[in-house]
Amino acid sequence: MSYLNPHTHQLDTPPRPRVVVLCGSTRFKDDFERVNRTLTLGGHIVVAPGVFGHADGIELSEASKTALDALHLRKIDLADEVIVVNPGGYIGDSTRNEIAYAERTGKPIGYLERPAVAPMRPQP
Repeated sequence: MSYLNPHTHQLDTPPRPRVVVLCGSTRFKDDFERVNRTLTLGGHIVVAPGVFGHADGIELSEASKTALDALHLRKIDLADEVIVVNPGGYIGDSTRNEIAYAERTGKPIGYLERPAVAPMRPQP
């Protein structure tokens, strides 16, 4: 949204906040909430998982897991950057796939902690 600056008589467009997507295992719900809160208070728009199956003990069907994984890739598409929530350096298979997707789409990737083992890219 633009507005007319009364001093310069030019249209000024305020900068858009960065959109950050959080990736990682849903077993780390508390860490996701902490990182989300910190980034939000820092002025970022945060996109994160909406279902924490592991942490909340929710049994999901394989179809639901597949659909949620695909949905999260669309969240990566919306984001300016990716932050991997990986306490202890843990990165599971789904997160590895998300990292590989983010790399293919040119998204900058940051990590809460240095990965215990470098994420392996899935073979084409």
